[in-house]
Amino acid sequence: MALESKGTVLITGCSDGGAGSALAIEFQSRGYRVFATSRTLTTMSKLESLPNVKLLQLDITNSADIRAAADAVSKETGGTLTYLVNCAAQNHFMPLLDQDIEAGKALFETNVWGHLAVTQAFAPLLIKARGTVVFITSLSGYLNVPYQGVYAASKRSAEIIAETMRLELAPFHVKVLSVVTGAIKTKGQSHFDDWKLPEASLYLPIEATIRDRARGQEGAPRMEAADYAKRVVSEIVKGKTGKFWYGAVAGLAKFMVSYLPSWVVDSAVQIRTGLDELARRSK
Repeated sequence: MALESKGTVLITGCSDGGAGSALAIEFQSRGYRVFATSRTLTTMSKLESLPNVKLLQLDITNSADIRAAADAVSKETGGTLTYLVNCAAQNHFMPLLDQDIEAGKALFETNVWGHLAVTQAFAPLLIKARGTVVFITSLSGYLNVPYQGVYAASKRSAEIIAETMRLELAPFHVKVLSVVTGAIKTKGQSHFDDWKLPEASLYLPIEATIRDRARGQEGAPRMEAADYAKRVVSEIVKGKTGKFWYGAVAGLAKFMVSYLPSWVVDSAVQIRTGLDELARRSK
């Protein structure tokens, strides 16, 4: 039986302190029935007491989890879903020469194939509701940021899937939106505390610099997750499709990649990366 609300939304990647959690809180505050998901229920403590929010375990690389989540939502909503927000992602920092290929493939399983698998599973519910699919992507897919090559490739790949799906789902009255996201303040960087380079890495002289960047301590501006969520949810519920750039320096980044020569963009993204120090050492 359908629930009395403005609509329903399922959001992946809702662990405390992240963008997914902030989006769930914002949708809930606007009167939507929210299905908040994460690989582990205990990571969503900030959402568990909110009314009209149901927590679901969902590892987006696990087909059984995906089927179970789709069945649970279908039963509670009468087989419809107004919004699907693909937010779950793994961040990653590693120079490409040091990249473990299997680890890179695993990253794509989450950041690309997981989103597609979830969207396929929920497509019947979205079609019935004439709903919207949202993909949270990243500025890094446009800026060639050092040490984020594999992560950036995964996020840009997800965006290409989203943009293609926008055309393929249009005949079924389902909208697709890509949110090209700038840096926001999250609490999900602690897993980089013990981050290390391989012992033979050419980048060992600047390992501390790369680790600080992985922890989000490079000094770049970041937007509060709640502020990000307010604007993004507003655009989603207004029915926006295509690409929407938002987050810290998103507007500037869009201008740079659209109108400035690549050497200018490259110079900007290399600031505080330590590459200049490596260049001096190699002379």
